[in-house]
Amino acid sequence: MPLTNREIADIFEKVATLLEIKGEIIHRVLSYRRAGETIRDLPRDLHAIAAEGTLTEIPGIGDTLATKITEMLETGTLQFYEKLAAEIPPGLVEVVHINGVGPKKAKLFWKELNITTIPELEAAAREGKLRNLAGMGEKSEKKIIEGIEALSRQTGRVPLGIALPAAQAILDRLMTLAGASEGAIAGSIRRGRPTIGDVDLLVASDDATPIMDTFVKMEQVARVLGHGPTKSSVELLNGLQVDLRILEKSRWGTALNYFTGSQAHNIRMRELALKAGYSLNEHAFSPVDSQGNIQEDAPKILCDSEEKVYATLGLPWIPPEIREDSGEIEAAQAGKLPELITLNDIQADLHMHTTWSDGTLSIREMAEAALQRGRKYIVITDHSQYSAIANGLSVERILQQQLEVRQVDQEMGGRIRVFHGVEMDIRSDGTLDYPDEVLEKLDFVVASLHISLRQPREQITQRVLNAINNPHVDLIGHPRGQLLPDREPADLDMDAVFAAAKEHGTALEINANPRRLDLEAQYARRAVE
Repeated sequence: MPLTNREIADIFEKVATLLEIKGEIIHRVLSYRRAGETIRDLPRDLHAIAAEGTLTEIPGIGDTLATKITEMLETGTLQFYEKLAAEIPPGLVEVVHINGVGPKKAKLFWKELNITTIPELEAAAREGKLRNLAGMGEKSEKKIIEGIEALSRQTGRVPLGIALPAAQAILDRLMTLAGASEGAIAGSIRRGRPTIGDVDLLVASDDATPIMDTFVKMEQVARVLGHGPTKSSVELLNGLQVDLRILEKSRWGTALNYFTGSQAHNIRMRELALKAGYSLNEHAFSPVDSQGNIQEDAPKILCDSEEKVYATLGLPWIPPEIREDSGEIEAAQAGKLPELITLNDIQADLHMHTTWSDGTLSIREMAEAALQRGRKYIVITDHSQYSAIANGLSVERILQQQLEVRQVDQEMGGRIRVFHGVEMDIRSDGTLDYPDEVLEKLDFVVASLHISLRQPREQITQRVLNAINNPHVDLIGHPRGQLLPDREPADLDMDAVFAAAKEHGTALEINANPRRLDLEAQYARRAVE
């Protein structure tokens, strides 16, 4: 079977880790890692792009990587990866995921003790075989055991909707303490990534001790992974790792920028700094000589805000959500940064469930809540009859519901409009859950995939196309059907879906449920373009 975008991305990311273990230069490692991330987020099928001969137009994909992509598309394998996997045990890729074990330690364990898997590492650690290795000790050995235990409790990355509230609750508590002058959530949460590996918190203060002591003793903390004067790490009861750094206010801007990332964005920022005669890190801009060596005696540029960091490089402030080295630097240089959508821009909600199916509020309560949030209109779209597990509505019930919707709309007196619709299943055989004579009575129709998401690409794509082609369908709900972090999206031919949606004037939903986040940002950008 031909490889999917996800499978090719996985191979590139494994290559990056193996190269890192091997000790290759960081830029080569990052080129493969960035390629994997880019391909994973591509809104188009690599097969289609390759057929057009435009692989090198993908950001970060040059001739070398394009050749390797072509090889994988044509053969289903990558000889370069196979060669690396023959040199370096591929099990080490998983070993590196353990907190406290980086590429260097993974290589050390392999070379000295022939450890190539997590079970082998755990056995060696519990038998006390690691403590005598260079750079190790009894304490380090214990931390590795704790890291393995923590990893075993994790099911993968955590959805943004879980990580963000947990991080915000901790930060809110810390910011009530005396001496905490500024605080922020950094890392992938601040960039709005769909899933989170761990949480990065920053606090500005001249007195770190009471803040750190409070942090490691909070009720959400299951265990303390590290407790230092300016950095501490904990594991929460839900398995999420949280790192807290405390710094002086004068360095707030450079620190927040650095720890927000992404890594690729940070590298571009450092490159711009070098061209301007500076070395940039989380602490400051440091002047460098013509050979790039830091001039220790020269005054440094401290930045107490991110705006000053970007201004030092002649750039406007760049929103965190687009800091992925995906063209944001060039857009900033050209004065063409996009204006991001905010909550204040949202005027309506077209996908809402009530107590008629699997929701928790009545139609009237939903209308009142939407009005409080400044919405101008909503559409009640409970599940159709095929979703029996969600108490989906039969034909008789949806017609009954329409009467209540009309009544509530009238009672709201024009303060907000309430329309009637449905979230209708696209069945596994490609048929729709209601006949046209029912659909034509509704104000708005959402059609969604809920079952048989692992069907072959051609089959599941045709199901979506069937829905788009129906004149009564207005919106395809959460089009790719993903559930974060565990259920991957359906293997849809998004080129075909976009083309059909454009032809028929059918919208594709951006579902903001934290378990969905579907369509993803790259598809929304493509729609705009």
